[in-house]
Amino acid sequence: MNTTTAPRIAVIGAGPGGLTCARILQRHGIAAAVYDRDAGPATRDQGGTLDLHADNGQIALREAGLLEEFFRLARPEGQEMRQLDPAGTILFHHVPEQGERFKPEIDRGRLRDLLLDSLQPGTVRWGHTLRAVSGPGEGPRRLHFADGTTIEADLVIGADGAWSKVRRAVSPATPRHTGVSFLEAWFHDITTRHPGIAELVGQGGAAAADGERGLFAQRNSGDHIRVYLIQRVPADWITAGGLSIQATDGIRALLLERYRDWSPSLRRLITDNDGPYVDRPIFALPAPHVWAHNPTVTLLGDAAHLMPPLGVGVNLALLDACELALAIARHDTVEEAVRAYEQTMLPRSAEMAQLLDGAADGLLSTELPDFATAGDG
Repeated sequence: MNTTTAPRIAVIGAGPGGLTCARILQRHGIAAAVYDRDAGPATRDQGGTLDLHADNGQIALREAGLLEEFFRLARPEGQEMRQLDPAGTILFHHVPEQGERFKPEIDRGRLRDLLLDSLQPGTVRWGHTLRAVSGPGEGPRRLHFADGTTIEADLVIGADGAWSKVRRAVSPATPRHTGVSFLEAWFHDITTRHPGIAELVGQGGAAAADGERGLFAQRNSGDHIRVYLIQRVPADWITAGGLSIQATDGIRALLLERYRDWSPSLRRLITDNDGPYVDRPIFALPAPHVWAHNPTVTLLGDAAHLMPPLGVGVNLALLDACELALAIARHDTVEEAVRAYEQTMLPRSAEMAQLLDGAADGLLSTELPDFATAGDG
């Protein structure tokens, strides 16, 4: 970027996409501040494990100078996948070849720490909950935070996820429930406390479905497994049933009734979890989601193209972040950079979103998925 005055760039959201964008910008000598609502990096659980693909997520990490460190932290054995029927019979089993690195797994928390540690000190401003973006379209923009503070920016990058506040500055679109919801269950110290479940899941993931219900169990690092119980239900199915998410026994009884015809080995993924469940209704933006070009605001990742969790989310977010940062580095003005980025990103995300529109139902399908391409990233 050859501007005489360096643009003030504000990235909203310290997830993988926002941090990757900031990292690549800094590698090109361009300053960026990242604002996040969390009080600090350890405020909340970062979620399960991700597979980063060689043709998108890994490209971004290479541009960030972090690919080899990623491979040191990743679990290539996590590419193992099993498909079972509700009786517990293995229908398909993919075991990765020695040295296979197309989509190794890494815990979300480890990926985030890798990115955070790569940034210049003070890049992330914690405890900044964005309330609104104001100011003229040509800039500068004003960011209004919940604590009453405001800042000015020449470019606002919305990397703030499904319920993005930055999105409102360019689009009226809001996520809608897909009709499918996950209920997450955790299993700790699985080698000693849950050896049967550890054997069932293996080193990667194990999935089963009967057309109406499904589950996906996935090994995480640190001897943990997360299980996602998948149902075709309204987003408020728990409260509609007179329960709260803290009512573990009541939810478990309801699940056992719904999965009553499944094998005892699979039903243990409902009965033996450690601690309460986590409710994760699946939302998606209308497909395709596009907006009129704005020279001072743009989006990446879920803020731009929230889709069902079918192996593309984080990978596309990282690729978005990479391409946006490189566009800023290679163009003379922010406006030119944003336009060049969106000319590539919007058609790509629109095509993928339309392909996956309504595909959340596929998580309940009894058909064997294509384990060569499917994943959870």
